[in-house]
Amino acid sequence: MDIQEITKILKNVLHPKTGKDIVSSDIVNQLRFEENNLFFNLHVFGLNSSEKSELHFKCVQEINTIFPALNVHVHLVNDKISIPAPDNNLLPQVKHIIAVGSGKGGVGKSTVSVNLALALKAAGFKTGILDADLYGPSIPTMLGLTGKRPEVDTVNGQPKIKPLVAFGMPLISMGFIIEPEQAVVMRGPRLSGIIKQFFLDTLWPELDFLIVDLPPGTGDVQLSLVQTVQLTGAIIVTTPQEVAVVDAIKALNMFQLPSVNVPILGVVENMSWFTPAENPERKYFLFGQGGGQKLASYGNTNVLGQVPLIQGIREGGDNGLPAYLNQQADLIQPVFNEIAKATLLKINIHSNI
Repeated sequence: MDIQEITKILKNVLHPKTGKDIVSSDIVNQLRFEENNLFFNLHVFGLNSSEKSELHFKCVQEINTIFPALNVHVHLVNDKISIPAPDNNLLPQVKHIIAVGSGKGGVGKSTVSVNLALALKAAGFKTGILDADLYGPSIPTMLGLTGKRPEVDTVNGQPKIKPLVAFGMPLISMGFIIEPEQAVVMRGPRLSGIIKQFFLDTLWPELDFLIVDLPPGTGDVQLSLVQTVQLTGAIIVTTPQEVAVVDAIKALNMFQLPSVNVPILGVVENMSWFTPAENPERKYFLFGQGGGQKLASYGNTNVLGQVPLIQGIREGGDNGLPAYLNQQADLIQPVFNEIAKATLLKINIHSNI
């Protein structure tokens, strides 16, 4: 019985807000033994009393399951983990920054980001896209810019990145810097540096909206984002199935942590049903029903829209012509126009969409 064994056991305990294990969340420290007693601190800022009690109980339960004779003493520490507030004036030319996140990959987060951006642009708003999914950038493929490289200008003696432009929207992505097949292997500090460069060293024009396509989960990129710029809000993408909703709840909880405190604009449920192109009135609920509403109810927010599973959306993601603009646009545009309209209303912007 040693500290390493105890740490391994505590990795089975999940933080009630983020869903990450409490060891990786770095809220456990000062573990020590004194004869048959184990002492450690557990940092519980931002949790309500029932969540604190449940977390305390789970820690003791997990340890005593393996070491039943050990007396476990948990000291709950209610200090605030400090996250530097972003400077609101770092991007004065951008009016609203909206993060699009998800709890897991494969739910269509990038698809929602791209088509929502196009819907906002079609409504007359100047819109850009920042692809913050550094490990798996898909925006270049979805917008037909695979293999393209941004130019670099010198401004006041400093190198600045010129964003590429697709369908009238400026955008930047890790996919413009690395080869398509190249693996991205980076630790937290380097990831944070790239996110800051994408925001602060890119020559963004005046924009009404900058849509930020996040990687799945609740990691370093998300934390760097809220440390760098002030977000107007976040949109959470899920599919109807329970396994996606469970993970999406973690992403939603991350934005609502007191140390992050980003408003949730709403939920987009993707792949809500399958609709054959030849029979657009039919709906086949391949992934179940109600997941988006369940997530929205949990987060005390709204479902901004439901996106059907249509072949044109998949084709648009692969061939560089987004679904909002391709041959099935008549089926897709009303869906994303409604999502854009609901998003605008949530941030008190009225439009004629």
